Amino acid sequence: MSYPEQVYRGDGGEVSAGFRPADTPPGVGETGKDAIHYLATTRTTRGEFGLYRVEMSARAGGPRTHFHKTISESFYILDGTVRLFDGAQWIDGRKGDFLHVPQGGLHAFRNDSDAPAEMLLLFTPGAPREEYFEKVSEMADATDEERAGFFDRHDSYFVD
Repeated sequence: MSYPEQVYRGDGGEVSAGFRPADTPPGVGETGKDAIHYLATTRTTRGEFGLYRVEMSARAGGPRTHFHKTISESFYILDGTVRLFDGAQWIDGRKGDFLHVPQGGLHAFRNDSDAPAEMLLLFTPGAPREEYFEKVSEMADATDEERAGFFDRHDSYFVD
């Protein structure tokens, strides 16, 4: 294993860090309820990764079993209990637990508990997940063709 190809070619470094204060409003939803905070998007990381903080209210549910062909997805539980499906079994993920799902790996998550839960989602390489998060709720009223196109565009393949 070696380091990736050099990206920065200068000799003196540059001022290019991005700071996101904790009180920044979420990208989707409402803080303290169901919300997704855009910590590091594909745009801000130049496509390297996407990092999101997900707040789930009690009994929030979650997506059914699916996989991605181009991106991996990792889950780090910050608080509460999140049910994680690792492709073989459901696991109660608690504070400090971590699950990595490589491309093609079946997975799902949900909050079945009577308490809120919070986790970090990491996608690598970066992908434009913000549009997915912002528009997925609209798919409930979409035609089968629109729904299939949306999920295909967002590298999300659901299994029954």
